[in-house]
Parts: sequence; C-alpha cells; structure tokens
Amino acid sequence: MKKILIIVESLDINDSSGSKGRISLIKNISKCGFQLRVCHYTRKNVDLKSIGFENIECIAIPEKKWSLFYFLSKLQKYFTKITKISLNKYLEEIFGFSFIYFNDSNSIVAAIKQQKDFQPDLVLTLSKAASFRPHHAMLQLPEFHNKWMAYIHDPYPMNCYPRPYNWVEPGYFQKMKFFTELSLKARYPIFPSELLKEWMGSYFEEFRKKGLVIPHQSSKNNTINDNFPKYFNPKKFNILHAGSLMKQRSPVGLLEGYKKFLNRNDEAKENSQLLLIGKVSHYLLDVLNSNKENINITIIQDYVSFEIVNNLQNNVSVNVILEAKFFVSPFLPGKFTHCVESNKPILALGPEISEVGRLLGESYKYKSVIDDVDKIADLIEDLYFNWKHNPESFYLNRKDLEDYLSCNYLNNVLKQLF
Repeated sequence: MKKILIIVESLDINDSSGSKGRISLIKNISKCGFQLRVCHYTRKNVDLKSIGFENIECIAIPEKKWSLFYFLSKLQKYFTKITKISLNKYLEEIFGFSFIYFNDSNSIVAAIKQQKDFQPDLVLTLSKAASFRPHHAMLQLPEFHNKWMAYIHDPYPMNCYPRPYNWVEPGYFQKMKFFTELSLKARYPIFPSELLKEWMGSYFEEFRKKGLVIPHQSSKNNTINDNFPKYFNPKKFNILHAGSLMKQRSPVGLLEGYKKFLNRNDEAKENSQLLLIGKVSHYLLDVLNSNKENINITIIQDYVSFEIVNNLQNNVSVNVILEAKFFVSPFLPGKFTHCVESNKPILALGPEISEVGRLLGESYKYKSVIDDVDKIADLIEDLYFNWKHNPESFYLNRKDLEDYLSCNYLNNVLKQLF
C-alpha cells in the first residue's frame, strides 16, 4: 500500500471554507486506498470522529517553544496587546513574514522530522487562506522535494490576484521569491482549478509545466434534516447565497435583480425568499441595511455553523455562486462542490471566463455577469416558474460534475504520479 504523509494547517471544519475543502480531500485520498499519516497544526483540540477521521492516523503538531522566533513572536504579541499596534506590516516589509509565521513554519519542520517511522511515497502540503505555512516549511526539507505535492488553493501572493482584487502585501517581493522557489522545488504543484493553474503559470512558469488539477472534493456524507433556523421556510422558493460578501464580490446585482423579479410577479412575494448568509464587508453595510426592511430578503451576518449552512444548501430551491466583476475568475469556490452535492440549480453570477462557467458548460442556462440586473431578474423568474410548475424535475442533475468531484477522478490523478 502506497503511503502519503499529509501536512495540513487546520482540521477545524468551522474556521474557513479552505479547511472544509482540505478535510474532504484528505478523506477521499483515504477512500482511494492509500495509507495516510496526517500532521496538523490546528492550534486547538479537534474531535476527529466528528469530521470522519476516526480511521485516519492524525498527529497534532505542537508549537515549537524555547526558540528565538518563539521568544520574538511572544514579544510581538505582547507589544500588540499592550499598544494596540500591530507590527506585522513592518516586520513583513523587512523579512517578508512575521516572527509568528517563522516560528509556526519551524514548528512544522520539527514535526515532519520526527516522522522517521513513516516512509512516505508522497508528501502533500495543504493550507488555508493566504498562509501556506506547510509549504514554507517543506522548502526547508530538500529530502522530500522529489515526492512533494504542493496544493495551491488560491493565487499567491496577493498581488497575483486578478482584478478587482488589488492588494499588494508588505514584503511581497520576499513572498514572490518564496513561491518562485516553491514552483521550482515541488515535484507536483496541485491546483483545484484548470484556470488557476494557467493563471499562476503566467507568474511562475514551472506551475504551467508541472501543474496538475485536483478539484475540491465531494464528501457525500452530509446529513439532510428538517431542523431549520426560524428564518427559513422550506416550502418557499428559496434562493441562497452562503459565503462572505466583499466590495469586489458585491451582491447589489443579485438584490436588484431579485427585487425586479418580485415587482413583476406579485404572487412570488408570498412564497419566495432571498437568503444571504455570511460576513459582510463594511463597504456593503449601507447597501445591505437598506434591504433589511424587505420581508422577502433575509440577511444573516452572524456566525452560522457549517452543518446548518450545508443543510440549507441541500434544502433551498437555488444556490448562488457569486464572483467578482472582471474578465476572468480562475477560482473554484469551495461552495461549488457543496452546490453540486445538493443537486439544486446553481445561479452562477460571475465573469464569462471562469472555472465555474467552464465546468457548468457553455450550454448551461443560469449564468450571468454579476451586475446585469435585467438578466438576473429574467433568470430568477425562469427558475421560479420551473420550480412552481415542475417541482419533481427541479434539480441540477449533473452526473459529470459529481464524477469530476469524486474520489474516482482523484484516484486516477494520484495513480498517474506512481
């Protein structure tokens, strides 16, 4: 049996969409018949049984203490706590990363070196958000580079994001150097999206040459129940967007399109609802607050657990995927997999060139750019009457996407590496 050592930053299913995706990936690799050892830097106790890891060997990585970076990182934390001034920006401008980051990376290195009783055929690094700590750690372990799979879930550094994201981080030069080295040293750069591989390959040529695609995985173990929040009525025509809303990913077109649909269809005011669940950027607070009085629009900014959100995704009429306005979106949102699993129609609002659009296909009907209010209203209207008149056939029904997101496709990719 082939062995894979997995270094993952977090196994906390509720701390980010990235962690949810990494957990599903690990579970499906295990289902493919590989022997796994998972070293995780979650920084909190994790109930492994609750995430389906009771049969997967897991080792928590302890923070490395009594080191120079640990001492400096504690000084940094105490300074920030007392003065309310974060030093991260200034430290990253000099070193590229904070003292805390360096200590975390060194902690992961120390843990990997202790796994001498496990001789892996492959080593997979998984991260979340803009961290990539396990990848940074792996660069310090050249003995593993010829069997290293580096999973790159998003563009990095931030200056590599497509417009309208226009963030340039402190220390971006050192971060670019970090990823240049990663692109050269990792034997198998892995991306969740074909377009992301091409996008990152335009910055780091080796990614284009060596990159492989493993999409966010379907776990197919979601519990569907009727224990709903009080704001949800499953008998209505429900449209759900679950996820953070940012200035770059504005819901204004969706809101205005939905209201236009209501104005054209009085009966829908009695039996439809638009649900927005997730953190909201302060840029959008005024817009969303102005819609809170609309009884057909429900906006939930408080934290809602993944279990509740996923159950809603499985019980609404339509799931929305919202992406930024630009000519291209190379991302495969983590929610795409959950939306396909729910088998409900997807209202895809994003650029014409996008990974979501590519996977749904040219002939897929329910797609629009993010701010085309008239078209969004027309699509919602079409969805509504299909739901009303053909409820028994109101499903996504995309076996091709289910197969692509399954462990069968994953197994085929991994077999190529051997």
